[in-house]
Amino acid sequence: MSDLTRIPAPAGVAPAAQYSHVVTGTGRLVAVSGQLALDEDGRLVGEGDAGAQARQVFENLRRCLAAAGATFDDVVKLTCFVTDMAHMPAVRAARAAHIPDDRLPAMSAVRVAGLVRPEFLMEIEALAVVDA
Repeated sequence: MSDLTRIPAPAGVAPAAQYSHVVTGTGRLVAVSGQLALDEDGRLVGEGDAGAQARQVFENLRRCLAAAGATFDDVVKLTCFVTDMAHMPAVRAARAAHIPDDRLPAMSAVRVAGLVRPEFLMEIEALAVVDA
């Protein structure tokens, strides 16, 4: 795990409720492509169920991070693409199961018209920094 500094509210910036405004660190960058709610056989998990999809997406992120020698403790940035902002509570709940409040990364949430297939409700990508 690299030595990361999280700054939830820089001077003059409104405090962040669910993320850190700034995360810095030194080490090796790990970029994880946007993950979808697919199981290891490529089958959709949780059709129409934002909670089930979010849990699968975070499990996929965990596995991808592990393959690169990283954990959620190393994540500096998450970008969430959702087809409806109503899915964000499910994303936050799945994130909370993997990332404690004192280690929140920087985060962006973007509502999109659609993803690669209409049954996908979200796609989430991650950036992490691990020891060089």
